[in-house]
Amino acid sequence: MLETITLMGEGFIHALNPLTLVLMVAATALGITIGCLPGLSAAMGVALLLPVTFGMNPATGLIVLGGIYCGAIFGGSISAILIHTPGTPASAATAIEGYELTKKGQAAKALAVACFASFCGGLLSCISLYFFSPFLAELAMQFKSPEYFWLSIFGLTIIAGVSSKSLLKGFISGILGLLISTVGMDPMEGVERFMFGQASLYNGVNVTCALIGLFSMSQVLILAEKKIKERAKAAKFSGSLLLSRQEIKRLMPTITRSWMIGNILGILPGAGATIACFMGYNEARRFSKHKDEFGKGSIEGVAGSEAANNAVTGGSLIPTLTLGIPGESVTAVLMGGLIIHGLQPGPELFSTYAPMTYTFFAGFVLVQFAMLAVGLLGCRIFAQVSRLSDSILIPSIFLLCVVGSFAIHNNFDEVLLMFLFGFIGYLVRKFDLNAAAIVLGLILGPIGENGLRRSLYLSDGDPSILFSTPLCWLLILLCVLGTLSPWLMAKWEKHVEHRANK
Repeated sequence: MLETITLMGEGFIHALNPLTLVLMVAATALGITIGCLPGLSAAMGVALLLPVTFGMNPATGLIVLGGIYCGAIFGGSISAILIHTPGTPASAATAIEGYELTKKGQAAKALAVACFASFCGGLLSCISLYFFSPFLAELAMQFKSPEYFWLSIFGLTIIAGVSSKSLLKGFISGILGLLISTVGMDPMEGVERFMFGQASLYNGVNVTCALIGLFSMSQVLILAEKKIKERAKAAKFSGSLLLSRQEIKRLMPTITRSWMIGNILGILPGAGATIACFMGYNEARRFSKHKDEFGKGSIEGVAGSEAANNAVTGGSLIPTLTLGIPGESVTAVLMGGLIIHGLQPGPELFSTYAPMTYTFFAGFVLVQFAMLAVGLLGCRIFAQVSRLSDSILIPSIFLLCVVGSFAIHNNFDEVLLMFLFGFIGYLVRKFDLNAAAIVLGLILGPIGENGLRRSLYLSDGDPSILFSTPLCWLLILLCVLGTLSPWLMAKWEKHVEHRANK
């Protein structure tokens, strides 16, 4: 315990480096900008800016990506409140009450509540990030080759199933990612696989190029095929962006409740911020003493939604960092960032790389304060950003995609690879498949393959080694639950949305 407290203290000392603080604030502001632009997502923002972090040390790079992540989740509430268009799906429930407050001339109040609730939800989620992560990391130290094989299968069933409305389409996405992960040199025998004579594929498909193509270039293609449109005019607002002590006292029970909801859903792989925002809103209405305000503009409704979706951020990092199982598309991209920086999610992050991990945790705490400050000071500016036309967004994102993918190794082949994945991502969206599941297949494929082949090598080909420990059976049970979860989650989401919209 004393060692952990020491690491926490050292983490804050390193995270308070002036350069890191400047980059963190800039990343948070950029994340809010991305979030408040309808059509752009947190996953896309993190993927697009991933190459920028290559020149930074791993801890600073991860803090920057964390700032974009948290900023984008909050930023979606700005356009939801001002133009009734959620910038991200995680702010869908915020639009219900937030826009009603705007129509009553209380846009400043709604934004102040959203900013404060987002800050509290994100900050409280850091508690579980600090205290649950080391426990899960200790459990992961018991893993050997068979357990890693089942862990990769569990990750694929969770992401491929839950993140798609169709179980079949979810598995197709995951299998496509697995197929792509086989490109390159065979890890056990050293023979070429599906390289087609391209030396640039010697180490397999570059994960960053795949991320930029699947999440960012595909969005450019989607936007470009539609009629270029101007955004709805953002409402003008005046008044204070600070809450009174009485309003804070009224909102704290709702925020605390939504934090617990969002944190639990964040830890559960596959649930995500979209379900959390509706559940937070629904519970805020159920326990409110001012039920007559709901549907007409309730600050409790805004707080319930925003605290829940931001509480997901810290919770979703727990399985990502300790087990290598991202809970949603953003953490799938963040996991790719970890690997690119030479860090493998798992117990080593809390032993060999503990100083870097706790610096990231400290930075994640500081990101919440940066989000509160930037959100309150810059709301009026971000309100205007939300009106940017697609005619400006499309060439800007296109340019960033090309520059970002070229900057990885100064290799034009990787730009072509990014375009290829952009086209694949476009088809994935058109056929309602899931880009996050493809990324997970790409990342978890080598882990599962190595686990399976090493296990069979150690047992002289006897498959019973895959069922030889209690941990194996626990992971098999989780795989079964992961396979059934799309059906359970679909029913749960419909029920929550139905109650929230009553």
